[in-house]
Amino acid sequence: MGIGLSAQGINLNRLPGWDKHSYGYHGDDGHSFCSSGTGQPYGPTFTTGDVIGCGVNFIDHTCFYTKNGVNLGVASTDLPSNLYPTVGLQTPGEVVDTNFGQSPFVYDIENEMKEIQSRIRQSIEKFPVCDTKGEWQTALHRIVSTYLVHYGYCATAEAFARSAGQAFEEELTSMKNRQRIQKLVLAGRMGEAIDTTEQLYPGLLERHRNLLFMLKCRQFIEMVNGTDSEVRGLSIKSPKSRSSSGGSTRSSPCTSPMYQSVLRSGSNSPSHITGMKHAQQKPISEEASNDLNSSTLNGNVLPAEVNDNDIEMDVGAVEDKSNMSNGTANESTSNGTLSNGSCHEDEDCGMEVVQEHHQELKKQLCGGSTIAIEKMLQFGRELQQLSVHLRQEYGKNEANKKMLQNAFSLLAYADPWSSPVGHQLNTVEREPVCAALNSAILESHNLPRQPPLELIIGQVKQCTNVMSKVGMGSCAFVGIDNYLH
Repeated sequence: MGIGLSAQGINLNRLPGWDKHSYGYHGDDGHSFCSSGTGQPYGPTFTTGDVIGCGVNFIDHTCFYTKNGVNLGVASTDLPSNLYPTVGLQTPGEVVDTNFGQSPFVYDIENEMKEIQSRIRQSIEKFPVCDTKGEWQTALHRIVSTYLVHYGYCATAEAFARSAGQAFEEELTSMKNRQRIQKLVLAGRMGEAIDTTEQLYPGLLERHRNLLFMLKCRQFIEMVNGTDSEVRGLSIKSPKSRSSSGGSTRSSPCTSPMYQSVLRSGSNSPSHITGMKHAQQKPISEEASNDLNSSTLNGNVLPAEVNDNDIEMDVGAVEDKSNMSNGTANESTSNGTLSNGSCHEDEDCGMEVVQEHHQELKKQLCGGSTIAIEKMLQFGRELQQLSVHLRQEYGKNEANKKMLQNAFSLLAYADPWSSPVGHQLNTVEREPVCAALNSAILESHNLPRQPPLELIIGQVKQCTNVMSKVGMGSCAFVGIDNYLH
């Protein structure tokens, strides 16, 4: 019996190691064969009950064998690439069990890999760098500083700038404005985020119409989720307070400056939603979505103020702390995180009560309010009309088309959260929208859309991919993620 490695196209009627580009360790004599019929003394013989392993080191292009968990040393060197594990049997009735990692190996390969990884990491960290004038240190400080500024970590960026002796390219006021908008988006309060953007950066969304459409689609999703301010307050108002509310067109997709003169109001009558809870379990077709008519939206929900404290550095912390209870109107804000409950900011409201309230309402469309559902449907009609206008003015946009269909498909299910398109309601889906809006704001101030740190990480990952393709085994032990964590 022989165990080893072989290139593609070898003679399968011969034991591994006898032919060119074939390598094997034979059990009858314990010899190692390297592309030759003549073997070299290597290790002990093996027979029934023994566990023989074959390992390849792609860094130095060598292979070794193990017997019952003991490394027998290097057997072959200068191995070519693209070798395949090979087992050769000669005696009738021979049987082998193979393990390619589906079960733990008898030999402690993990510990050896850790040692190799440690050696490679040390070689990288000890690589000589000429920094007589402090240029490298200054560049590193600059990379960190621009990352903090890009994502609006104001207090951290200020403290780091003081420590490193560097200045900002962006004014602190602008950073706080972007931070405020990011908080609103990550909290699902898209209507307020859009309004704040238009107030602080006039004309930005007019110049980036596809971005505006993305924001409006996300606002529709947050309306379904019951987290957008336009529908959240309606779910707890009494019928009398609802009927006496003043008019506002803030949430309408068509009330942005560039569309006010283009779109006209349709019927103001509320949509009939009696059969909503019995919706069939299938997505809305494109033809059905095209039948939605435009209408002007009225409401009177005032945005709550968002403080200017730093957003948590850990994105996961934002997700964990920004659970939105559908249908609640009062909010408490602290340390850049938002949570909705049934108490005011200054009240001592236990987390258990908030979570219980959240569990009760999180499965209700638009927070369980009929008025909010009507408002959401009316918003959807205007969003459809906005889509038609964009298509007429700029031509077809498959990304916008898919975005709208996915958003509208939520209404095809009695329980959107557990539907095939329910992932759109997850808080993590707000992050790409937040990043796109943040990049557009920065670009409007002639600042990079992407921080240099992210560009460097992307370049390193691409380099390791290229190294892998050309057979440089060391790249397997220098994943950038290992450094980031």
